[in-house]
Amino acid sequence: MIDRIPGRQTDRKTLLGELNWIFTAVTDTIAWNVLPHDLFRRLFRQDLLVASLFRNFLLAERIMRSANCSPMSYPVLPPTHQHHMWDAWDMAAEICISQLPTLVDDPNAEFQPSPFFTEQLTAFEVWLDHGSERKKPPEQLPIVLQVLLSQLHRFRALVLLGRFLDMGPWAVDLALSVGIFPYVLKLLQTTTPELQQILVFIWTKILALDKSCQVDLVKDGGHTYFIRFLDSIDAYPEQRAMAAFVLAVIVDGHRRGQETCIEAGLIHVCLKHLQCSSPNDAQTEPLFLQWICLCLGKLWEDFSEAQLIGLQADAPAIISPLLLEPQPEVRAAAVFALGTALDVGSDTSRDGQGEEDDDDEKVKAEAGIVKNLLNVVSDGSPLVRAEVAVALSRFAFGHNKHLKSVAAAYWKPQSSSVLTSLPSFAVKGSSSGYTTPTHYMPHGSIVPSPIAPLLRVGHDSQPVSRDGRVSSSSPLATPGIMHGSPLSDDSSQHSDYGALNDCVTNGVLSYSRRKPLDNALYSQCVLAMFNLAKDPSPRVESLGRRVLAIIGIEQVVAKSFKPAGVSIRPGEPSTSASASLAGLARSSSWFELTGGAHLPLAFRTPPVSPPRPSYMTGMRRVCSLEFRPHLMSSPDSGLADPLLASPGPSGVSDRSFLPQSMIYNWSCGHFSKPLLTAMDDTEDIIARREEREKLALDHIVKCQHSSLSKMQNQIASWDTKFETGTKTALLQPFSPVVIASDENERIRVWNYEEATLLNSFNNHDYPDKGVSKLCLVNEFEENLLLVASNDGNIRIWKDYSSKGKQKLVTAFASIQGHRPGVRSVNAVVDWQQQSGYLFSSGEISSIMAWDLDKEQLVSTIPLASDSSISALAVSQVHGGQFAAGFVDGYVRLYDIRTPEMVVSATRPHTQRVERVVGIGFQPGLEPAKIVSASQAGNIQFLDMRCAKDKYLTIDAHRGSLTALAVHRHAPIIASGSAKQLIKVFNLEGDPLGTIRYYPTFMAQKIGSVSCLTFHPYQVLLAAGAADACVSIYADEILPPR
Repeated sequence: MIDRIPGRQTDRKTLLGELNWIFTAVTDTIAWNVLPHDLFRRLFRQDLLVASLFRNFLLAERIMRSANCSPMSYPVLPPTHQHHMWDAWDMAAEICISQLPTLVDDPNAEFQPSPFFTEQLTAFEVWLDHGSERKKPPEQLPIVLQVLLSQLHRFRALVLLGRFLDMGPWAVDLALSVGIFPYVLKLLQTTTPELQQILVFIWTKILALDKSCQVDLVKDGGHTYFIRFLDSIDAYPEQRAMAAFVLAVIVDGHRRGQETCIEAGLIHVCLKHLQCSSPNDAQTEPLFLQWICLCLGKLWEDFSEAQLIGLQADAPAIISPLLLEPQPEVRAAAVFALGTALDVGSDTSRDGQGEEDDDDEKVKAEAGIVKNLLNVVSDGSPLVRAEVAVALSRFAFGHNKHLKSVAAAYWKPQSSSVLTSLPSFAVKGSSSGYTTPTHYMPHGSIVPSPIAPLLRVGHDSQPVSRDGRVSSSSPLATPGIMHGSPLSDDSSQHSDYGALNDCVTNGVLSYSRRKPLDNALYSQCVLAMFNLAKDPSPRVESLGRRVLAIIGIEQVVAKSFKPAGVSIRPGEPSTSASASLAGLARSSSWFELTGGAHLPLAFRTPPVSPPRPSYMTGMRRVCSLEFRPHLMSSPDSGLADPLLASPGPSGVSDRSFLPQSMIYNWSCGHFSKPLLTAMDDTEDIIARREEREKLALDHIVKCQHSSLSKMQNQIASWDTKFETGTKTALLQPFSPVVIASDENERIRVWNYEEATLLNSFNNHDYPDKGVSKLCLVNEFEENLLLVASNDGNIRIWKDYSSKGKQKLVTAFASIQGHRPGVRSVNAVVDWQQQSGYLFSSGEISSIMAWDLDKEQLVSTIPLASDSSISALAVSQVHGGQFAAGFVDGYVRLYDIRTPEMVVSATRPHTQRVERVVGIGFQPGLEPAKIVSASQAGNIQFLDMRCAKDKYLTIDAHRGSLTALAVHRHAPIIASGSAKQLIKVFNLEGDPLGTIRYYPTFMAQKIGSVSCLTFHPYQVLLAAGAADACVSIYADEILPPR
């Protein structure tokens, strides 16, 4: 009867075909689980006849062993006859053969397929629910591949395979070792609509690990499948972003891939989707825009024919609006696409007698691209500025001779002043409205924000995109931002810019096909390169230096001597700022996202009045830069640039000297992480946050109802050992820690309960020193330390309390351009958690508002007078509201949510020394009550809504007031003077105590007061003095712990 089994071996719908199929699956599974993977691939995947031979060998071993015979192979293979999958074979064979009598007797009887494959898929699904990298691999993997041959089970098998591949690169590696590749390559020929999305996902996972598959994909015409999917409107934007990623990998450094994709019209497909993405359209999913740009950039990278097609299709004009997108990674990808569209030719090719019309058009298009790049040279994100530096290096390489002559003529006569007086690129614009977007998660499902959305501009809610980043689905509706001339601020009157123009009008650059415009453009490029070479971000600064090296300038800024143990230079261990910044992985959040995507979190701030639920106003949590250490250690991630530390050549002729872009390699890392599941550690974060909120609420109630008697009980004193004295200090809200900095920007962190130094590090190692302010970002989380320097540069640190483990998260210049003739900016800044805005000003004619989540300048508020701002304070209650004190004694209240920005103005300080040295909002919910103090020593209590502005004056210190502090919640203020004196008052002006210098043995000793700061939620006052001592005072002496 066995000889009469009906059917054909190749027809899986017949009994014989089913048995053969199950036998193949079982023997493959046994071999894959027993043999080393290399040996399995050689015996079972490279040749069909060899595979058939060894499958029969496994069966022979099982049958002959039962008859006490031992089949032999040379070399000897491990024994397989007792593998438990033989039991599954026995059962499946019995079920099939049990139908044999019926099928033999009745030729019309229908064969019932075996449940073998369904059961094995269920077993694989159980493993997916409970398995991990640390557990034994799923033994059903070869069976899953066999199931792909069946239309009946194919969709389920692909979905389970997708889930498996999503577990990480190790899973992709296992699947490739089984031989997944030819199966999924063949499936690209199917046109079944429901398989499209999961196939794109599977290919995304494969190519995120193994780029070499690009060759086979192009050879089999697989690229057309992904171009069609990219062009379809049915798929989610996240899935189309995956198709764009696959296409980007196909063309990455692969000329045949570039050619075939261009023939298939990929450039026009990409540009079409960029053109039709309107602000309210779901297609403006940031990941989709980012990968369309990266795909275009890779498509025409070093491929002049493609660059020409792109320029003819007006690609730069279509891509340039993305330079204003709220997501830094989209802006960086747009810069990458524009930069790779620049042809890295040689000077001779520009000067030769080629096709003049084409060359003229190309030069004109390239000039337009460079102008767009210059608009974002002062972007708030180091990721974007790094891409600008890489793009300018390509421009510098192609236009080397002309830029060299400009730079040389500029550098030689002005080498002494160029460092101090180079104007930055000023940016003008104003903020506008926002829309309410959808909450997208990585796998395309829509989830509600777990906590009530924050009201920011009166009507926008917090959008949450992939990885839990807070973002907006619409770009800022501000055509003014970054669109003016790169030198449109006061800096355009600088003598430097004039000198730069003079040096290019001497005929050096005037050859037949250059228009006069080019001379000014070259000047602006050189200025931009100098600015990048002085960037506060070590990664960008290093790239900027290499760009200057390309145009023949070796040294820009002489670095000061680096103290031992401080590591801030590129190429040093991972504790250094630059090493961590080199792995600047954005797109997630400013808290640790190394484990993968987090659920979205919208957070609350505690009330500033008696705790009633209606006062739980939304606090915006800044979700921005985060670096992922595993990306930095990745050998081909492109982040650890081996050329970064080496000085560039002065005569550049080899393209290998060009610095490499990091946005593409970094962005690929997104698809290596699990995309279908969110990591589950958000519960701990929420629990810790709720605990801190409760603690803060309890302390706020105590602050509001405390009967303050005196404020002069010193509970701690710390000799910071700062050579220049303490310049600024800050108390942490939920741990007994004080952070202080001196004029040389040395930062020290001290635990005042245990009297131990926790950490000490330098903010940077540039020669120009001077700290303006310390702020905490995300104080309810693992907070970040924002350090503002006198020159307006902002650096944000994480892990700053752990010795030697501090990492620089981001750095940018918050002030661009300063008044003519002013040597120092004397920046004043303040940070507002509710709105996510950083406000900065100084010796400039405007106030700049930065959105730290978008890392973008959102508004430039012009000042009404010529006087500059000397003090700045934000409201901790009303998002977008802040007060500024001016050098001429004026106090102005601003609200960024109003069209005119300025709410009211008054001049309470009219004495001989009228400079406002301190300003702050009074505690409570009233929006316009302000305390301001002038250098003359008088403190004014103001209600900015009333005509009679000042309603209380305290003459605190005569002519020597140096510092003012206003408590966030308790009715208490403190002022310090140069005469070694601190006075504490309540809001009625009654003195609560005086802390002075006593020459007696037992008394507290303080020097000239340089800074005062209150604890946010307790009645504690920290005072820094010029003699390097930081003292902490309480209303009552706290019991020792």
